[in-house]
Parts: sequence; structure tokens; C-alpha cells
Amino acid sequence: MLKVVIIGYGGMFTNLIAGALDAGCDIVGVYRSEMKKYHPIIRRIKDIINPSLEHNYIKSYNLPEIEVRGGVNTNEFKKALLKLNPDIILVGSWGEKFSKEIYDLPKIAAINAHPSLLPQYRGPNPYFWTIRNQEQITGVTFHLIDNGYDTGAILAQEEIKIFPSDTGKTLKERTVLTARGVVCELLKALREDIIIPLSQREDKASYFSHPEGLELDFSRTAEENCAVIRASHPWARAYFYHNNTCLAALAEHLEIMENNTEYKEPGTITEADYKTRTICVLCGNDKILRMKIEHYNNLDKPFTGFYIKRELTAGCTL
Repeated sequence: MLKVVIIGYGGMFTNLIAGALDAGCDIVGVYRSEMKKYHPIIRRIKDIINPSLEHNYIKSYNLPEIEVRGGVNTNEFKKALLKLNPDIILVGSWGEKFSKEIYDLPKIAAINAHPSLLPQYRGPNPYFWTIRNQEQITGVTFHLIDNGYDTGAILAQEEIKIFPSDTGKTLKERTVLTARGVVCELLKALREDIIIPLSQREDKASYFSHPEGLELDFSRTAEENCAVIRASHPWARAYFYHNNTCLAALAEHLEIMENNTEYKEPGTITEADYKTRTICVLCGNDKILRMKIEHYNNLDKPFTGFYIKRELTAGCTL
């Protein structure tokens, strides 16, 4: 039975736990981000008053936690790993770069789950960038951890289709569920057979950082603007300006329509409904993007309908 330590946070972390349990592994330790983020006393209070998804999941399976503050590259964490003597370290969403003495410690391998088809879309948020760039296919990759960012040799991959209605949230939810099945089969294979890692092709590699470029540009196509709005959710909000007022576009009730109006200038509002807080905007490819909006400033959100009624009438331009 493989002895596994799992490190991470969020849906990828919990699905790696589920996949390891499905594979019949012995999870000898788990390390969630709250261990690093909070003082032990504060964390214990939070675990009682406002427990996280990770905490509840760990407790539901009665898994042993690594209680070390300071992160994965501390001497305390190294000592904890030496005591646990894992065959495999699995990582699902983690902000720190692992030191060589940590990723070399397990008997078999330290493995990261990355939500893209590596070597494409290395970096912290492939969910955003694959939708933003209007890709049709993404995936999940399990690779060896080395001294680079998402550069280690590939052990397993699976493709995931990106649907036109996908947001960053829905794509992430589907990706982490896929990761559960992939890691289960990978762990079984590592237990029973030899897997030859496949080196990544650097000539095919791409790296994208955190989400950026969230301001809508209606001189671009309706599809491009729609992709920015969908990709941003739930981490940020795409936005645009009307005069000096910043308005956010929401990733719900999005629709691209043919232009059957008399308007020809991109950025022209062709229709507005203050009751539903939706506007229709002509884009650069002569298509109309219908979207629900709100004031970007939280204090002004309740007045969005009033603003639309007063300011965003058909024919005005953004």
C-alpha cells in the first residue's frame, strides 16, 4: 500500500484526497494552506466557528494533519515528512515553490496536479487563460515536481472540453473532478508498474500569470469580450467605463446576437433594461453582446438599475 502525503487547498486538494482513497492508498498526512496561513490558536478557533471545505473534508475521513506553520520548505515540515516516510507527495494547488530537498524526499516521487495540458498554460490560473484565449480544449496534467514552475516530466494527462458557456468556476469544478479519476489510475499504476516520465517540450511551452486585461474593449469581437467576462468569474470581474463610472459585467445571462438594428458604431448600446440590469452593446464584429451589469463599487450596486434607466439608453456609446 502506497504511503501518500497530500498538500494543497480547494477543490483540487480535496479531489486528490478522494482519488488517493479510491486507489486504496494510505494517506499518512495532509497539509492544507490554513496551517501555513494562520497562527495555530487562530486556526483552531476558525476551524470551530467557520470551518473551511478542506477542514471538513479532512475531518470527515479522519485524516492525520501535518501541523506545521511556515510552509513546505521549513525544517519543521522536512522533519514531519521524514517521520511519515511517504512513498509519494501529491500537490494540488499551492503557492510555494518546493525546494529540492523536499521534492526529493519521497521514495517514489513528488507529483503536482496542474489544470492544463502541459507544457501549454503553465502558471497559476490556466482556467482563466484558456477561456480568455477561447481555447476549445484544456486538461489536467500530473507531472514530477522539479526546480521550475510546472516544468517537470509528465506522468499522466487527460483532455477536458471547454464549452461556450463555461466560466472559470465551472471549468475548475469539472477539471478537479477529472483529476480525481486520473490520480486514482496513476497511483494504481505507480503501485503495480513502472511509468516512464515524458519530458516536456520547451518549444511548445507557454506561461501565463494571474488574470489581467479585464477591461472590456467593444471595438473587439463580441466573442472576445464574452470570453473575458466568463474567464474572470469567480476570481475577478470584467469591467468597462461609461464616462467616469466603472461598471462590472457579470458572467450570467450572457448572450451573443446578430445585429438587426440601425446602429453601426462599436460600443453603442442598442437596448437597455433597468429592471433586469441588462444592456446590449454592439461589438467590433457587428454582433451584439447582451450582458447583466452592476456598479463596480460595492456601495453603488443597489443603484445600478437607476443608473441604467437614467444614463444607459439605446443609442449612447461606451
